[in-house]
Order: sequence, then structure tokens, then C-alpha cells
Amino acid sequence: MDTHIVLTVLIAVYIFMLAAFTGYEVISRVPAILHTPLMSGSNFVHGIVVVGAMYALFNAASWPEQVIGFLGVLLGAGNVGGGYVVTERMLEMFKPSAKKQP
Repeated sequence: MDTHIVLTVLIAVYIFMLAAFTGYEVISRVPAILHTPLMSGSNFVHGIVVVGAMYALFNAASWPEQVIGFLGVLLGAGNVGGGYVVTERMLEMFKPSAKKQP
């Protein structure tokens, strides 16, 4: 295996581990009152992920790359859609309830 490829993979794994640790530390310190705005912000970020997955899919040369790109688009789009559904349900909790008139 080429040394350049091994170093590139190791750097990518290292960056992924740092991002996962940082994300866990940041999210674990978010108070419950900020979850709704955080969900809206994460939906925006996942929209960017879908654009990146589409770019990877359109530039895929082999079928494994196409499968990974398709899964990235599919899972990212599902995450965006589900995030908006959850955000909408959370915002419904803060709306005043309509009182029934006798």
C-alpha cells in the first residue's frame, strides 16, 4: 500500500475522531431549553451534508462509490426531513392551546 494513501486515511480518521469528540462535548452541555433552536441549526448543517453527498454521488466513478454516495444522500435527506418534523412538534408544545367554548 502506498504511504501517501495510508497517511491520508490516518489523517481522515484522526479528524473524524476529533469531530466526534468535540460534537459530543458540545451537545452534552446544551440545556433542555435550547434543544429546539439547536435542532433548527442542525437541520441547516444536514442540508449542507446532503449537498456534499450529492457532489460525491455525481463524481462517483465506480459502483461502490455510487452506492456510498446514494446512501449519503438518502440518509442525509431522511435526517433533514426527520429533524424538521421533530422541530415542528417541539414548537407545537409552546403554542397556547385553544380553549373549548361551551
